[in-house]
Amino acid sequence: MHIAMAPIQPYSQLVFLFLVLADRVPGQWSPSNFRPPKPRPYPDWSIETTKPLPYRAFRYGPKYHVTMGLRAAEHEDWIQLDNHYPRYHADKAARLAERGQQIAKTAPEAMPAALELLDELTEYLPSRYPSLFRRTAVGIDNLWSGESFNIAERPLKEDPIEICGRLIQDDLALMIERPDGQYYLLSGAIILPGFWRLEDKFGMPLSEIHTSGHVPQFREKLERGMLSFFTRLKCEAIYSRNNYFIQVDDSLAWSWSIGSEDDPNISWQTAEKNRAIEHHWFRSERQTLRRLPRTGAVCFTIRTYFHPIVDISKEDYVPGRLASAVRSWGEDVSRYKGKERYGDVLLGYLDGEHQKQLERGLDMGKEEDLRQYPW
Repeated sequence: MHIAMAPIQPYSQLVFLFLVLADRVPGQWSPSNFRPPKPRPYPDWSIETTKPLPYRAFRYGPKYHVTMGLRAAEHEDWIQLDNHYPRYHADKAARLAERGQQIAKTAPEAMPAALELLDELTEYLPSRYPSLFRRTAVGIDNLWSGESFNIAERPLKEDPIEICGRLIQDDLALMIERPDGQYYLLSGAIILPGFWRLEDKFGMPLSEIHTSGHVPQFREKLERGMLSFFTRLKCEAIYSRNNYFIQVDDSLAWSWSIGSEDDPNISWQTAEKNRAIEHHWFRSERQTLRRLPRTGAVCFTIRTYFHPIVDISKEDYVPGRLASAVRSWGEDVSRYKGKERYGDVLLGYLDGEHQKQLERGLDMGKEEDLRQYPW
């Protein structure tokens, strides 16, 4: 869970919110009366025809800015599902059968938060995706897979965070505030992570999660703003952000090209070098952050979008903009994203595709009318 973050509120608002929250004792939470509004059904949603949203979360250079990149979102857009759902569902089922608590587990102190998240999804999903889910007297049915979940039963037969992970395409993480005022990763369904392991981060506070992951410029630019954001996050708000990586194999669950998932020494730098462009995949995450009203836990959803580079490069403006973005990475960001393993092949291909678009008459002056970040 690599979260590049920076402040998003004007200073005056930060002071106001800090004063409002200053009397709360760290690690103690008084349940909020806020309840998310019932979402409208997703327009014309179909497990056969609804395509993944076209997130292309990269910007032109020459400078790459390390920020939180948070945007306010609507509660009804909390979870995004599409016609890739069957693949994600199958991959998750296979992974959970193989790796179990290595990829989905909850600490005892986080169990109330995991149960609350399951309750939230059970209310949200049948309203937002009524052709896929049905609310029952005791829980929720997946109409496509035939699965039924009895969430009224206590204790549950399964870890509630695992059930949450099986219901949606996103991975999930719950951050719990302790009396020291820090937020700790104490429940997670990190089933399709690509390149990081829940067992390596479980129990860590936010800052250590990022420093252990060598997130560029975290201490200098991100840490203070991120911790402040978590302190002031209200139940009424929901935020989203996007990031992206380049992967040189086609495995959604685990990037086998960087090495075995059980190898403690893997990283982007251990990926196979200079593979053909057909093996380059665009891996983009759409994350949301919200505070659960009953327990005060902060919930991350981590939805991965995964497409071949050769496919997204057919879209107008994408190869030129992506090439400019990759060239804008500084040495630290390049190292973090593993550019040395694929940069020459990727940039050569993107430059060629961009030139083809220019030769067929692509009007660069119209891009802002057609594409705006993060699309």
